Amino acid sequence: QVQLVESGGGLVQTGGSLRLSCAASGRSFENYDMGWFRRVPGKEREFVAAINWSDGATHYRDSVKWRFTISLDNAENTVFLQMNNLKPEDTGTYYCAVGRHYYNMDYWGKGTRVTVSS
Repeated sequence: QVQLVESGGGLVQTGGSLRLSCAASGRSFENYDMGWFRRVPGKEREFVAAINWSDGATHYRDSVKWRFTISLDNAENTVFLQMNNLKPEDTGTYYCAVGRHYYNMDYWGKGTRVTVSS
């Protein structure tokens, strides 16, 4: 049974930083994409960033490029999202996800809340 446990959310001021973590367990993630999505107020859930467990290839949403960095600790099956220069529009619930392709994830965490105050 795959489990994804997120941590690291919280309240931060505009321009601040947060680091999200997601510990994955329950199967081999070789060749899987591991990523982050978010649900912001009034919008559908949206893709944020993803990284491939095997080759490290990364993908980002345009609005977070150069501010967010996704990384992976393969030995610990943990994916991180370093978020810098946070903006109020980054406020939302952030979900960790794993799947064969980042545009069609199979497993989801319960989410961690990020609030950016202006």
